[in-house]
Amino acid sequence: MTSPQTLSLPTQASPPEFALSDLRAHAIVGAEVVALPVLPAPDGPDNSVLLGPGADELGADLVVDLLAVLEMHEATGKVGEVTSYPVPQGAPHNEALRWVLLVGVGEQRPEDLRRAGAALGRAVAGRASVATSIASLTDEAGLEAFVVGLMLGSFQFHWRSEAPEKPPVGRVVLTGLPDADELAPALDRALAVGGAGWRARLLATVPSNLKSPEWLAEQARLAGAESGLEVTVWDEQRLVAEGFGGIVGVGQASATPPRLIRMDYAPVKAGRKTPTVVLVGKGITFDTGGLSIKPGEAMVNMKRDMSGGAVVIAVMAALAAVGCPVRVVGLVAAAENAVSGNSLRPSDVVRHYGGRTSEVTNTDAEGRLVMADALAYAVDTIEPDVIVDVATLTGAMKVALGQRTGGFFANNEALARIVDEAGAAAGEPVWRFPLAEAYEEKLASKVADADNAPGGPGAIIAALFLQHFVGSTPWAHLDLASVGDSPSEWHEWTTGPTGFGARLLLQWLRSEDPTGAIS
Repeated sequence: MTSPQTLSLPTQASPPEFALSDLRAHAIVGAEVVALPVLPAPDGPDNSVLLGPGADELGADLVVDLLAVLEMHEATGKVGEVTSYPVPQGAPHNEALRWVLLVGVGEQRPEDLRRAGAALGRAVAGRASVATSIASLTDEAGLEAFVVGLMLGSFQFHWRSEAPEKPPVGRVVLTGLPDADELAPALDRALAVGGAGWRARLLATVPSNLKSPEWLAEQARLAGAESGLEVTVWDEQRLVAEGFGGIVGVGQASATPPRLIRMDYAPVKAGRKTPTVVLVGKGITFDTGGLSIKPGEAMVNMKRDMSGGAVVIAVMAALAAVGCPVRVVGLVAAAENAVSGNSLRPSDVVRHYGGRTSEVTNTDAEGRLVMADALAYAVDTIEPDVIVDVATLTGAMKVALGQRTGGFFANNEALARIVDEAGAAAGEPVWRFPLAEAYEEKLASKVADADNAPGGPGAIIAALFLQHFVGSTPWAHLDLASVGDSPSEWHEWTTGPTGFGARLLLQWLRSEDPTGAIS
């Protein structure tokens, strides 16, 4: 039988490379595709459109009326609409040119440009290069959104015997930018944010016959080495010795033992008074449900039950690139919730880090058990100014919100506003749920400090359970079970694990003073 340690991940496709240019799109020699923006005409009749920068020059080069092409296809300029025009013989200024893509950009808001980028990314899969003037329509925020959308709309994962036929486009040249040098920092930030989303998706998509807690820890080590982070990993012996009973209990049935991963980031000018944020991620590398076993169909996507941990690792790796001004500590509680003769049983009691106990009435409510240890450790040892945890925690959140909006809880009004606004700005919308004290009594256990799964409103009960481990520290709990998987291709979302939360957290942590408004 092949052991997980003998497997290796096939070489994966990389995100596209990007470059900035002050040239017009038609003048980029070697570009296989030229993509131009299509805008709804603001004062024209219904369905009338305008072409953006570079259209006149390209049309003259090809001796073609591109507006007539759009009219023939009844193009409207709505976001993500792509009209293709073949150029089999190339162009006078660029013999490599084979396609012109006319891409709808709607109202050119950052959201529109992100979605236009995703549509373009899909349309140019398998191509070597594309030159596009879409980013020249907008400011730095729009450019960042366009690049992030193009990157994430291009995401792919494979474990086939042969490479994919249509990998992501190799190179993207953003054209028509006279101040290209000044825009380089904005492009770098966009690549960091898009790269974080890509990394989080990749980690969540890897099958669990490779993705053990130790494998996840190794990915954190590699990300830390790339980004200059200090990384510490607790093995099973240290977890037992230091009292991480939730992580140990959930992971004790697996052939691959649990881990706690810590990643430390400090800005260049960090001092004694620099605030500290802690990010906690659920890292269940596969979830059978334990002895409270899931139905077979409910296990199919459980390789991504460590999505919260993937988001934390990806965000930590991107902090320096986006210029985060505060200290950040990332904690990932990693375990496989398996079934064996050593499984955690319903009615068992676990003692968490710091001493609080939980009666385990449902072994499929394991995420809160491992995260409780990490939250208690953070408060006791790190003493952060703010804690945010990220988890695909409860099916109840998916019932409430469907699969396009994440849910969150917060014990601090200012932090709640920050999370909501960051999600909206980043394209990862979230909806706040109440920490309703009316249900607190349901957590009561006759033998322990709390029952881990007493029934009732599932997402709220889980949040109330976790709240006991953060004390008075400002805290937000992102329950992203609703958005852990995308059921289909939809704008920048690709089918499968989404990495939802990475962009939201980076939108917040890159701000000038992430913790200043929180008290």
